[in-house]
Amino acid sequence: MTDTNFDAIVLGAGAAGLMAALTAGQRARRVLLVDHADEPGKKILISGGGRCNFTNIHTAADRYISENQHFARSALARYTPSDFLEMVNRHGIAWHEKTLGQLFCDHSARQIVEMLIAEGRDGNVSFAFGRPVTAVEHADGQFRVTIDGRDVTSSSLVLATGGLSIPKMGATGFALDVARRFGLPIVQTRPALVPFTLGEEEALFRSLSGVSADVSAQWGKTAFREAALFTHKGLSGPAMLQISSYWQHRTPIAVNFLPSAESDWLLAEKRARPRAAFRTALSRRLPERLAEALAARLELDGEIGTLKDGQLRRAQERLAHWAFHPNGTEGYAKAEVTAGGISTKALSQKTMGASKVPGLYAIGEAVDVTGWLGGYNFQWAWASGRAAGEAL
Repeated sequence: MTDTNFDAIVLGAGAAGLMAALTAGQRARRVLLVDHADEPGKKILISGGGRCNFTNIHTAADRYISENQHFARSALARYTPSDFLEMVNRHGIAWHEKTLGQLFCDHSARQIVEMLIAEGRDGNVSFAFGRPVTAVEHADGQFRVTIDGRDVTSSSLVLATGGLSIPKMGATGFALDVARRFGLPIVQTRPALVPFTLGEEEALFRSLSGVSADVSAQWGKTAFREAALFTHKGLSGPAMLQISSYWQHRTPIAVNFLPSAESDWLLAEKRARPRAAFRTALSRRLPERLAEALAARLELDGEIGTLKDGQLRRAQERLAHWAFHPNGTEGYAKAEVTAGGISTKALSQKTMGASKVPGLYAIGEAVDVTGWLGGYNFQWAWASGRAAGEAL
């Protein structure tokens, strides 16, 4: 890095920052992409079990959480999963679709990072990795960024350093700190797409660590039908991670353990197999350890034929609306993303620029836009990064 003045400086070489930099660079802008980590795209590399769930074909604005539910619509409409897939195909990266519209690399997430870096080099983007930023100043229409004791300047600065999730990967509140200094409002942050913890009163379920089941998890009017996984701390799995983004502390989560069960299925079991144990009837549809735990909590034992129809109907109702009372989550250390962030009220939905600070942009996880599990947050990173890159 020999230049000291650029058309744009992008802070953060994650998904959003890489996209913003390559987009602006390919528009003949002189761009500097900076990251304190020694290599770009660290969260990309670990995503999807190392194969990167890089987008979701069902992307739509209603699958994102924000104080302004409409904010993401513009960027998402202008850069779609098909647009990103075109780049993936152009680079010869093999991919496959898993459940619920999730697209993954066949081989390695590293291919996505290498693709984005190659696109940046085509745009003559300058890279400064392993270079911590120690100061950001703004005066006379210019941003001055101090990197390793050296000042670089630009009329445009992009905050793309992400949120607080997974601090062991280097996540910090840097973007939020800079935004506050420039007077941008912040929506209270919280861990999202994160496992729940259960208290001692529900320790029986913590003893089921490793057991999973297809359930419907509901909080308020929001419900997700996917797998739930019991852990030694509480509840995880896709259904629980999804609900965690909506959950409010000290409120219960309702779980339907048998979302496909027909009406009065326990009464049908009673007629068909009256001498079977109640827990055996449950284990025909649920993992055995889970069936035993639920039967113990329901305090129903013995042959199902000896139980009254009213008892079985009440058991059915409870199994369809089982209330769990998490005492918290596993926090940012285990959260896939950060909910909240730089308020969309301060930003243009077309350019991601700050309305009161010309030349300042915020994209990706740093912004108060949080997607569902399954590639939605990457698509927001690509779309918001592209929106900013086209405006730089």
